[in-house]
Amino acid sequence: MKKIALVTGITGQDGAYLSKLLLEKDYDVYGIMRRTINRSFENLETLGIYDQVNFIDGDLTDECSLINAIKTLRPHEVYNLAAQSFVGVSWDVPILTAEVNAIGTLKLLNTIRYIHPTARFYQASTSEMFGNSHENGLQTEETPFHPRSPYAIAKLYAHWITINHRESFGMYAVSGILFNHESPLRGREFVTRKITEGVARIKLGIGTEIRLGNLDAKRDWGFAGDYVEAMWRMLQQAEPEDFLISTGETHTVREFLDLAFAHVGIPDWNPYVKVDPQFMRPADVFALHGHSGKAKEKLGWEPKVHFEELVKMMVDADMKRLAKKM
Repeated sequence: MKKIALVTGITGQDGAYLSKLLLEKDYDVYGIMRRTINRSFENLETLGIYDQVNFIDGDLTDECSLINAIKTLRPHEVYNLAAQSFVGVSWDVPILTAEVNAIGTLKLLNTIRYIHPTARFYQASTSEMFGNSHENGLQTEETPFHPRSPYAIAKLYAHWITINHRESFGMYAVSGILFNHESPLRGREFVTRKITEGVARIKLGIGTEIRLGNLDAKRDWGFAGDYVEAMWRMLQQAEPEDFLISTGETHTVREFLDLAFAHVGIPDWNPYVKVDPQFMRPADVFALHGHSGKAKEKLGWEPKVHFEELVKMMVDADMKRLAKKM
């Protein structure tokens, strides 16, 4: 009998890549979908798997819909990837961010606990929970948390409530503390995609500038397709544990710009990039640099796609996408 996997946030970047991986491993994949007028399946269609996944109505803010989904499917594995995922926006909608990212996770965990406690649960935690906290320049599973945004604070609640359910009720519930991971499927609101699509527009003559915030912010950027494999591996272990997933390399936004513009033959990006105060965070995270030694040792996981390859992949995808529309 096939395993059943239930994925929240299935239409997002991570949800699409994870669904593709699970289908390749012969799972029946179901995605929880909110009832909205305009549903977008672009990411699933881009990966060619839209007609291979199943959907069930549900919403992290509606406990009744979660009860129905878990009772109907009784999944072997549940991956909670849904979130209000824009860090900058979380200052504008802090209550919504808390209701979805924090309380929504609690509702899902409680539903699994009471209805189908043998399901294995994965929570998408984030490196943003660390803020600027580090040990010798690195963040590990043991680094203290110091969240600096409503998004990170809500995610930290979800992280700890997952641990609490594991320790209090014996559930197989784990958190993956994932550092920044990108791909051609990344939403246009994120800085990496804003850069690669902006570069493509400038190169094709249909754009003139890119407006960004802090160009000196340092991030540990990896490929989403690599990171979803780590999610799956976490739920295949004999005992539940939390893992930090990163590349171990850190790069600035400026370095990202250097590579993206150079890839299309533009050596100097300064005339095209404008620093806009509206994209500055009230409290920024200046540097994220993860150490994934535990994941390498216990999961056998290492990133395959390196930073330069990731940037070029994203630029090429945006060039191709925009050229088709011209």
